[in-house]
Amino acid sequence: MTTRSTGADRDPTADGEPDGAAVAVRVVDSVSDVPAEDWDACATSPSVSSQIDSAASQNESESSRSEPEETCNPFVTHAFLHSLEASGAVGAEAGWLPQHLVIDRPGGGLRGAMPCYLKNNSFGEYVFDHGWADAYERAGGRYYPKLQVSVPFTPATGPRLLVRPDDQADLNRQLLIAAAIELCKRHHVSSIHWTFLLKPEWDLLGALGVLRRTDRQFHWRNDGYDTFDDFLAALSSRKRKAIRRERKGAVANDIEIVRLTGSDITEAHWDAFYGFYMDTGARKWGRPYLNRAFFSEIGARMANRIVLVMARREGAWIAGALNFAGDTTLFGRHWGCVEDHPFLHFELCYYQAIEHAIENRLTFVEAGAQGEHKLSRGYMPVTTYSAHFIADPGLRRAIADFLEREQHYVEAEAEALRTYAPFRKGD
Repeated sequence: MTTRSTGADRDPTADGEPDGAAVAVRVVDSVSDVPAEDWDACATSPSVSSQIDSAASQNESESSRSEPEETCNPFVTHAFLHSLEASGAVGAEAGWLPQHLVIDRPGGGLRGAMPCYLKNNSFGEYVFDHGWADAYERAGGRYYPKLQVSVPFTPATGPRLLVRPDDQADLNRQLLIAAAIELCKRHHVSSIHWTFLLKPEWDLLGALGVLRRTDRQFHWRNDGYDTFDDFLAALSSRKRKAIRRERKGAVANDIEIVRLTGSDITEAHWDAFYGFYMDTGARKWGRPYLNRAFFSEIGARMANRIVLVMARREGAWIAGALNFAGDTTLFGRHWGCVEDHPFLHFELCYYQAIEHAIENRLTFVEAGAQGEHKLSRGYMPVTTYSAHFIADPGLRRAIADFLEREQHYVEAEAEALRTYAPFRKGD
């Protein structure tokens, strides 16, 4: 176990700590060095979730809605982060070296935590800065290593400044940010990147002078539907008929679809799904990020948070989609197949996710990055948020100019996409 102070200590009288004890933020090289209950006391606290888990409800036009609390974003839990590390999917060889920041409580446990990684590349992040790196290095700078505050390989919105729900919460968030900047200076790295964070965290970082960036994804919202047919009834007639045709076509070749969770998921299912994942990864990226051991790890540690949708034909598994469930949101993550069938991707990834959300009273489905084709299937454009501390003043000015122009484009594109919503006029 290796722990180090970042040097970002604070005046103890301002922090209200007893006996004049200094407040120190430590760096830990593995989440396994922190007891799971201590990490999760920060990661699953209502004070985090009440700031809104799903990016769908962060849109300015929806900001007045009262949303149910998400007290468990599965990706920032100890179980998920530990599964990445224990399987070897994350580590020095993978280009994600853990440098997690934690704030200890005087009586034991943690006041705050932040998943943080030292990186020597920009793979597996989904907020693209390759152009920044290329430009900086052409100008004689050194962009890598950098610090990444995120969940590896996971473009899903969630908290990044994890704190306990007490009257020190805001201070602890600021301590985590200050410690990250101190760590950046200590390692002589070019930058820090907080990606897919909550909008209140994005606002806080912006108030502290950190550059801010936006992008968009497509998320589905449950407007009180009791059945999938209720959802279809909210769509225009043409879109409703198209979805029914796709769902019928997806199972036309004697395909059986099942949803599995908890102890129903076996190693045989993971063997099959890993084959699907590798096929998709090899075709899309040429370099799948996760290994077979990772799926066994999550199966052992958090099976009750997993919804595995599998398709079978003639007794053999042919396709699957992996989802993780929070308290209000179903997060679609990976998909793959070994046989091509019309509409099977849409059925497993989008319609089964919607059906599961309706049956389990979930409010949102986040279906991952990219995909304008999701719009016609009821997934609407929503804003996602990232923040970027750039150490070099010249690079910072150039990126700030780019981000201002990019944000106008992102807003205009999302507004244009909303005009193609599949819902009935007036809904």
